[in-house]
Amino acid sequence: MKTQLSVLTALVTFALSTQVSATEDNGIHNMLANGEVHGMLRYRYENVDQSGIAEQAHASTLLTRINYTTATLKGVSALLEFDNVTEIGNDNYNSTVNGHTDHPVVADPKGTEVNQASLQFKNKELHVVAGRQRINLDDQRFVGGVAWRQNEQTFDGYRVVYKPTESLKFDYSYVFNVNRIFGEDSNKSDLHGKLHFANAAYQVNKQFNVSVFAYLYDFDAALASSTQTMGVRATGQLSDSLSYTLSYATQQDYADNPNSFDADYILAELKGKVSKLGWKVGYELLGSDNNIGFSTPLATGHKFQGFADKFLATPSNGLADLYFGVNGQLADIKLSATYHFFDSDAHSIDYGQELDLTAAYALSSNCNVLFKYAMYNADDYATDTDKVWLMLTHKF
Repeated sequence: MKTQLSVLTALVTFALSTQVSATEDNGIHNMLANGEVHGMLRYRYENVDQSGIAEQAHASTLLTRINYTTATLKGVSALLEFDNVTEIGNDNYNSTVNGHTDHPVVADPKGTEVNQASLQFKNKELHVVAGRQRINLDDQRFVGGVAWRQNEQTFDGYRVVYKPTESLKFDYSYVFNVNRIFGEDSNKSDLHGKLHFANAAYQVNKQFNVSVFAYLYDFDAALASSTQTMGVRATGQLSDSLSYTLSYATQQDYADNPNSFDADYILAELKGKVSKLGWKVGYELLGSDNNIGFSTPLATGHKFQGFADKFLATPSNGLADLYFGVNGQLADIKLSATYHFFDSDAHSIDYGQELDLTAAYALSSNCNVLFKYAMYNADDYATDTDKVWLMLTHKF
C-alpha cells in the first residue's frame, strides 16, 4: 500500500507542477495559500458483552482527523487527510491486532494513516478524482466507507462522475486497492485487485428515481470474494409522508473465484410519518446458492442488519431480515428504535432477533453526542450479544 501511495503522491505532485508551469504569476501560490483546513475529534466508548467470551470489551478511543484542501485553480484542487486513532485509558478489547483474543472484537485499532490523498478536477458537468479517496455509492449497501468505525475505509484509484443534466448522472471508478478498517499492522489492512464500480442514475420525477449498477471485483488474494454484481435500485415519494426503496441484484462468481454460484439480492422498504412519529418497515434478502451467500465485502456493513454486526459476512445459507422501526424527537433529543427478525434464505433457519436503540443530541452546530444500544438474541446463529456506545463528535 505504501508503494502505491507513493505513486499516487508522485502523480499529484507532477500534476501540480505541470499546472505551475502553465499558470501565470502566483496562481499556484494563491491555490495553496487560500486552501482550507478542517478536522474532527470523535471520542467513543464501546462496551461489548458477548456470550461465550469470558471478558467484556471496553474500548475507549479517540479519532483525530485533519485535512487540507487547496483552493481551486482552473478546476483543479488537491486534498490531503490524516487520521489518528488513540486508545484512551486502556485497551481492554480485541482490536483485531492487539492480541486480546479473550475479549470481544471492537475493530478500532490504534494507529495513524493517510486517509485521503487526491487530485481532482471539477466543472459543471465533470468531476474526476485520482488518488486515495472516499467512495460511497447509493445507500452504501455495496460500496461504502464504513465511516462508523474509527479507521475509515478508503479506496486507491480513479473516479469519473459525469452529470450532463440535473436528472442524469454516470459514475465510474477503477480501484486497485481498498484500505480497510483494520489498520496498517493487520494482515487484513489492504485488499488489492482490479475493481470496477459503475453506476448510472436518472431522476424521472419526485415519485421515481432509478439507478442501475455493476460492481466487478477481481481480488488478488481474496479469491472467494471475487464476484460480479449487477442490479437496479428505485426510490421515490408516494406522498408527502410516504416514501419507498426497491432494489434487486444478482451476483455470480467472477475472475479466479474457486466457487460457482448465482445468488440474488432483494430490498423492499417503506418509510412514513404520522404526526411527529416516523416509521419504517422493510425486508432485505441476501440469497444463497450452492452453499454460498450473497456477499458485500466493500459495504458499510454496520448500517445494515443490526448494529450488533453479527452479519457482516453473509451466512452460507443466506440471510433474510424483516425489520420495523420508529423514530421521533423528545425535546431536542432524536430517538429511534428498530427491531429485526433474522432468518436464512435456505433451509428455514431461525437465526435470531435484534433490538437497536439510538439517542442523539446536538450540543451545537459542530458538536453532538450519540448513545446507541444493540441487543442480539441468538436462536440458531452466533451468540447473544449486547453492545453499548457513547460517542462525542466535534467538527472544525
